[in-house]
Amino acid sequence: MKTITILLVSLLFSVGLARADGGLVTLPSQFSFEETVNRFVAAVEGAELKVFSKIDHSAGAQKVGQSLRPTLLIIFGSPKVGTALMTSDQRAGIDLPMKALVWVDDQAKVWLGYNNPDRLFDRFAINDREKVRKKVTGALQKFASKATQP
Repeated sequence: MKTITILLVSLLFSVGLARADGGLVTLPSQFSFEETVNRFVAAVEGAELKVFSKIDHSAGAQKVGQSLRPTLLIIFGSPKVGTALMTSDQRAGIDLPMKALVWVDDQAKVWLGYNNPDRLFDRFAINDREKVRKKVTGALQKFASKATQP
């Protein structure tokens, strides 16, 4: 499994499919906005994680008389994993649960982004949970790939 994850990450970065901007991992989607959202949610739920909420920023903009291209925040996670991180540093709860954003840019391209988990671990100097770091990183890469690639 570890070898597959390493190969997948190498492939994504080598062909320019993923990029990290300020700790945000961003991937273009091969699917529509709705399909990308549905595929991401299915991947998360298929891994027995919980989708806590979806925040439709476009709908919020519309309610105040403004327009915004489709933009949806998916809040998801695992109380088991989150609690493990917060027992290392309770302040990590400010960044938990995990989040992913799906949006359509001004060129009508669909994107998926999520915070690189290394930022969370580094921000709170969580050095006693290396297995969790690898698991979270691998899971996010897997979910993002399932959501954006055939």
